[in-house]
Amino acid sequence: MALKKYKPTTPGQRFKLISAFDEITTDRPEKSLLAPGKRSGGRNKEGKMTIRNVGGGHKQKYRIIDFKRDKDGIPGVIQTIEYDPNRTARIALVNYKDGEKRYIIAPQGLKVGQEIVSGQGASPNIGNTLFLSEVPFGTMLHNIELRPGQGAKMARSAGSYAQLTSRDGKYAILKMPSGETRMILQTCRGTVGSVSNSDHSLEVSGKAGRSRWLGRRPRVRGVVMNPVDHPMGGGEGRASGGQPRSRKGLPSKGYKTRAKKNASDKYIVERRKK
Repeated sequence: MALKKYKPTTPGQRFKLISAFDEITTDRPEKSLLAPGKRSGGRNKEGKMTIRNVGGGHKQKYRIIDFKRDKDGIPGVIQTIEYDPNRTARIALVNYKDGEKRYIIAPQGLKVGQEIVSGQGASPNIGNTLFLSEVPFGTMLHNIELRPGQGAKMARSAGSYAQLTSRDGKYAILKMPSGETRMILQTCRGTVGSVSNSDHSLEVSGKAGRSRWLGRRPRVRGVVMNPVDHPMGGGEGRASGGQPRSRKGLPSKGYKTRAKKNASDKYIVERRKK
């Protein structure tokens, strides 16, 4: 994954640092796997704004991704590696031997023409989906299920992965991208490898307009508001006294909002690092 730096021919180009898109093989998505990409603009069903700083953006079509990887025992060949506007990772079009086509999250190192397979007895090669009971210790995984058959919920964004460290009874113990260590049933699935586009976190948009293309509107800092609008508002000049808080008065920067008796606490072996 290479990044592309531009000559500063305009102020917007000066600090721009974006993906070179070297791994992309086509700019034409599979039409049968597209769905309308509806935008809410931050409004609810009554048309009232319930989320601030959202709206506008380039029109996008949603790519239907196979997060379940439940075509067991049927080999598929990677046809293309594509850009997906709805996520940070790249996606890959898989052409299965029975004629069906599906999109998957492309792992790092996946190549066009490579064969992948999922299900019991699959080898632990990049792109293959296995049950956690069959994955060798130390293997890097992405697209991990939390419940059997639910579909992947964890390690789906660019560059992320979890590592299988051990097994305990009916559970596999994984170290998550956040640093958290947790137990997941061995009957859940995971895909071998780390997610593609690992340099995504190093990208610099270069100008405000690129955020607008993504549907992000300007965000006003609470400290420059009036006291009626925000707990941190008001004061003379640039004074910004008080504790950092959200708009609703909840403390920010380290204040824990997780429920004390969360049902999934019993599966967490070690908490995530700060």
